[in-house]
Amino acid sequence: MCIRDSRKAVHPAEGRIRMGEAVAAVARAYRNDAVLVTDVGQQQMVAARYFRFRRSRSMVTSGGLGTMGFGLPAAIGAKLGAPEREVCLFVGDGGLQMTLQELGTIFQSRIDIKIVLLNNTRLGMVRQWQELFHDRRYSFTTLANPDFGLIARANGIAYRCVERRGELSEAVTTMRRSAGAFLLEVRVEPEENVFPMVPAGAPVSAVRLE
Repeated sequence: MCIRDSRKAVHPAEGRIRMGEAVAAVARAYRNDAVLVTDVGQQQMVAARYFRFRRSRSMVTSGGLGTMGFGLPAAIGAKLGAPEREVCLFVGDGGLQMTLQELGTIFQSRIDIKIVLLNNTRLGMVRQWQELFHDRRYSFTTLANPDFGLIARANGIAYRCVERRGELSEAVTTMRRSAGAFLLEVRVEPEENVFPMVPAGAPVSAVRLE
C-alpha cells in the first residue's frame, strides 16, 4: 500500500498537481544536490519523504516543533551559511505569510534562494486533522490568499505560477536557471492528505497509512 500510494503521489494520472509530484520535479532538476529547507505542515512531510540527497548536511527543518514561518528566514540563513550551495525552500501558503516580510531582506541583501510555494489555499495539516479526527468540522482552515506574484515582484524577486501538470517541469527548470531569488507558486490539490502519520497520543504501532 505504501509503495502504491507513493507512486500515485509522485506520478498521478489525473487531477490537480500533487505536492509529492512538485517535490519530485524539483529534486530531479537539482539532481538531488541542494540544501532542502522546509516550513511546517504538509509540505514539510512531503518534502522530507520525496526529496533525495547526495550528501549530508543538506536538510534544514524545525522537525516536530510546529514553528510555522520558520522556512523563509531559515532558508536565508542556510544560504548565508553555505553560499556555494543551492538552497531550495518548500513552504505552504499559510506558513509563508507568517514571515513574508523577509522577502524584503532577500531583496536588500540579494540572497539567491529558490522558494517553492505549494499553495493549496488551506492550512493543510490542520485541515487534515480536522477531517480525520474531528468529523470534518472544519474551522479556520481555508485561506483567502493575497497575490503572491505582486508581492514577489514588489520585492524584486522573479515569479512564476503553475497550475497545469504539463508546465511543471519547465517551470522548475526556469527557476533553477534563474539568477537571483525566485518564487515558484505551484497550485496543488487542496484536499490532499499526507501519510504516514501517527495520531496524537497514540503508539507508533497505530500509524495511519491512509
